[in-house]
Amino acid sequence: MRYWLMKSEPSDVSIDDLANLPKQTIDWYGVRNYQARNFMRDLMKVGDLAFFYHSNCDVPGIAGVVKVTKLAYPDRFQFQKGHKYFDPKSTPENPRWLNVDVTLVKKTNLLSLKELREFKALENMRILQKGNRLSITPVTEDEWKFIEKYLK
Repeated sequence: MRYWLMKSEPSDVSIDDLANLPKQTIDWYGVRNYQARNFMRDLMKVGDLAFFYHSNCDVPGIAGVVKVTKLAYPDRFQFQKGHKYFDPKSTPENPRWLNVDVTLVKKTNLLSLKELREFKALENMRILQKGNRLSITPVTEDEWKFIEKYLK
């Protein structure tokens, strides 16, 4: 099993939105970075766990835990003209963008980016590296276990 951190803007999909969906499951759509796409395509497996991270908001941070419940498949929005995630170079025969399905494991107290930065044990965590803007990043097992202790 692998561990991940997956960013979502709460104005698009928040942990509360996910919790209110009928099966508490959503397709992790809108990833438009090749490295993040490749993580989903090549490395994510059903059962992998991820921190659900609120980004681009007043207080960014980890808001919950999700589990990968469906392997990578084409992101439907890349084919919808007029949608903000439309990609005219992508075709159903040769899709450029993928998503996985994730299901809520639990909502947690918010562990803010500021708080994450205070832990020496997390100094090498990808999300905390200068210039890191990836929407999906791997999390080591040690980082996962350390952070889990602080999530209630």
